[in-house]
Amino acid sequence: MKLELRGITKRFGSLVANEHIDLVVEPGEIHCLLGENGAGKSTLMNVLYGLYRADDGEILLDDHPQNFQGPGDAMRAGIGMVHQHFMLVSVFTVAENVMLGHEATKGGGFLDLATARQRVRDISARFGFDVDPDAIVEDLPVGVQQRVEIIKALSRDAQVIVFDEPTAVLTPQETDELMGIMRELKAAGTSIVFITHKLREVREVADRITVIRLGKVVGEASPTASNAELASLMVGRAVELTVHKDAPKLGEKALVVEGLTVRDAVGTNVVDDVSFEVRGGEILAIAGVQGNGQTELTEAILGLQPLVRGSITLNGTELTGRSVRGILDEGVGFVPEDRKVDGLVGTFTIAENLMLDRADGAPFVRAGTIQRGALEAFAEEKFAEFDVRAQGIDTPVGTLSGGNQQKVVLARELSRDLSLFVAAQPTRGVDVGSIEFIHKRIVATRDEGVPVIVISTELDEVAALADRIMVMYRGRIVGIVPGDTPRDVLGLMMAGEAPAGEGAAA
Repeated sequence: MKLELRGITKRFGSLVANEHIDLVVEPGEIHCLLGENGAGKSTLMNVLYGLYRADDGEILLDDHPQNFQGPGDAMRAGIGMVHQHFMLVSVFTVAENVMLGHEATKGGGFLDLATARQRVRDISARFGFDVDPDAIVEDLPVGVQQRVEIIKALSRDAQVIVFDEPTAVLTPQETDELMGIMRELKAAGTSIVFITHKLREVREVADRITVIRLGKVVGEASPTASNAELASLMVGRAVELTVHKDAPKLGEKALVVEGLTVRDAVGTNVVDDVSFEVRGGEILAIAGVQGNGQTELTEAILGLQPLVRGSITLNGTELTGRSVRGILDEGVGFVPEDRKVDGLVGTFTIAENLMLDRADGAPFVRAGTIQRGALEAFAEEKFAEFDVRAQGIDTPVGTLSGGNQQKVVLARELSRDLSLFVAAQPTRGVDVGSIEFIHKRIVATRDEGVPVIVISTELDEVAALADRIMVMYRGRIVGIVPGDTPRDVLGLMMAGEAPAGEGAAA
């Protein structure tokens, strides 16, 4: 089926998310929609899938105009979508999820689960999915859950399937398997729209590439284009993609974590007897698929987790049991994984956000009064040093792009004398140009002798920054390995397989 979008425009109030976008996807083609988070890719596909109504433009399938009133219309027309966050009912079986929304019945109005099971088996056999129709979804690995989403689309005879950031929650091995599935779908005549911001995946699987920046199509490219060329199209300027760093100059043991256990509200160990150390002047990257205890480990170090056992010492000072304020006062800088919720106050200005963790005294507060002169001088200096793109320091931080918001967080956290720097998902939702800047600042902090922890689900980022890599799976450490450990080994570790040979606990 040929898909064509003509002049699609979608506005949210004064924000133009898509502006006169044209896109053609030929039958049996993998067409990649490349752009940074916030570029308008997902909005465009939500228009195609009937979740949004376009303000202008039209959708054509095999040259016939469509008028989708909702996702049901899109599905009936042959459009399927595999969302970044799976649309599955976790306590249902695979077969129940596949039939959900178009339930077939037999004598007396009973659900025809037998037909649904057979449909799952037929599609699994055709594409080599190996999915049990009677398995409960919540018991399945993430990669298999994604296959269930694909089976859902195929069971409804989808001829065009949209994959929206499909590798965000996958291990490298699962990502490779998904690439193989996409090629099989293409060979069977299915048209695929692949939404991503990961250059390596684009070049590996796409037939054609359309680049979107700030809601507009800014160019098309061939998969033979270099990463530098694609990044330049995405950002609008040349971008240095390689992180340059010298060998670490290791200092003494700074952070020592021993037997750390964190329990959730129902008593489950989400961090289970974890021990490791970080020396001055090194970057320890913590890798793993999201949801394997990395967030809770980070929160325990910062004093944000109440249900903690074990010991966390920084330069000999015990942090466990101390308040967040007390831990920050020990020289801990922290970039949270959700900057909007935990890192910034959106209605405050850039200047006000830069003093958030130092609002209890000099130089910014005296006798309960903000010292505007000192704050403005400091804010202007950091505004320039961290290349924040805004009208000025009085701009509300909530109006900035993701990359500039992250620069404000970094400017605040790196402007103190640090004993430890913890950065969780430091480039999530950030454009390629800002990633370049953020990585350089992290390496510079390490080169000043500060111990650095980077928590990231992006394996490319882990490999670029890490001196050592600690992989977590289901709350435990699978292994701690050198920073140059191959991707395939790290991928197996992320799936719970311990590394072989020396260096497994380096």
